[in-house]
Amino acid sequence: MEFTHIAHVEKKVSRIGLGTWAIGGWMWGGTDEQIALNALLKGFDMGITLVDTAPVYGFGKSEELVGKAVKLFGKREQIVIATKVGLSWQNKTISRNSSRKRILQEIEDSLTRLQVDYIDLYQVHWPDLTTPFSETASALKELLDAGKIHAIGVSNFTPQQMDEFRKFAPLHANQPPFNLFEREAERTVLSYCLEHQIATLGYGSLCRGLLSGKIQKETHFQGDDVRKIDPKFQEPRFADYLTCVERLKNWAMKKHQRSLLSLAVRWSLDKGINTALWGVRKPEQLHDMNEVWGWKLSQSDFQEIDQILSDTIEAPVGAGFMSPP
Repeated sequence: MEFTHIAHVEKKVSRIGLGTWAIGGWMWGGTDEQIALNALLKGFDMGITLVDTAPVYGFGKSEELVGKAVKLFGKREQIVIATKVGLSWQNKTISRNSSRKRILQEIEDSLTRLQVDYIDLYQVHWPDLTTPFSETASALKELLDAGKIHAIGVSNFTPQQMDEFRKFAPLHANQPPFNLFEREAERTVLSYCLEHQIATLGYGSLCRGLLSGKIQKETHFQGDDVRKIDPKFQEPRFADYLTCVERLKNWAMKKHQRSLLSLAVRWSLDKGINTALWGVRKPEQLHDMNEVWGWKLSQSDFQEIDQILSDTIEAPVGAGFMSPP
C-alpha cells in the first residue's frame, strides 16, 4: 500500500480509497447489505484507510453501512472517514443546498448514521451557486473549530470556485471525477491543488466499472442503474469505449503484465491524484488491488495510452451527466 497526506488529518491516508456510492443502492439497482459490509471490511483488512461516502448515496444507507463497517473493524483511530454535505432530496429529486442551515442539519445526521463523534474530511458535494461561498465556507469553518470535522474539502469545484471558497475558510482537499475516460481535471484542478497544497481524491477511477474489463456489449443494467443514463454506455459511443477497453487491456498485459483494472488505478495515481477512489460492492472486486503497487507508468507509457484513446474513441464524453440541478 502507498500512503499520502491530507492537511489536518493526523492519520495515514491510503492512496486507494473505498468509494461507496454503489453500496447505497440508489442508482445502482439496489444493494446487498451483508455483501457490502464484507467488501468494506476486506478493504480495511487489505490496508485501505480512507472510505468516502455521502448522505445522498442511498439517502443515508451508504453512511449507515460505513458506520457499521468501521464499528466491526474496531480501529476507528486508523480509518479516515470522508463524507459530504450540500445536497438535499425530496422524493428522490436531488438539488444543491449548501446553506448554513442545511450544513448544520446534515452534520448531525451524518454523525448519527456513521456512529462517530467527528468526521475526518467533510466535503461540499457540488458547488451551490444559489448560496454565497462565504456562507458555506464559514459554516464549515465553524464545524472545524468545534472539532466536529478535522478537514474541509470540496468536490466538483473549479479553480475559480476554490479561490472564492478559500477567502473564508481553509481548504484541505478537492474531489473531482478522474479516470482514463474522464480527465478534464488534469489540466486545471490537479495543477491548482498541487500549487496550493490541496489534496486530491479522484472519484470514478474505474469509470463505473467500464475500466474493470468485465463489461461486455451484452451487459444489461437493471432498475435505476446510473449507467442507463451515462452516454458512454449508450450506442454508438458504447462500442467505441469497449474497443478502447480491449486495446488498453491487451496493452497493459503485454507491456506490464498487469490487469486493465490495475492500469486504470495506477494511471490516476501517476497523474498526480493523491487518492484514487475504488468503488466496491463485493469483496471479490478488490482482488486485483495488490497489482497496483510496485510499478509506475513512464512518460512514453502515457503517450502510448493517449494514442490508444485517440485511435478508438471518436466522440469522448466526460462526467457532466451526473451534475445535479
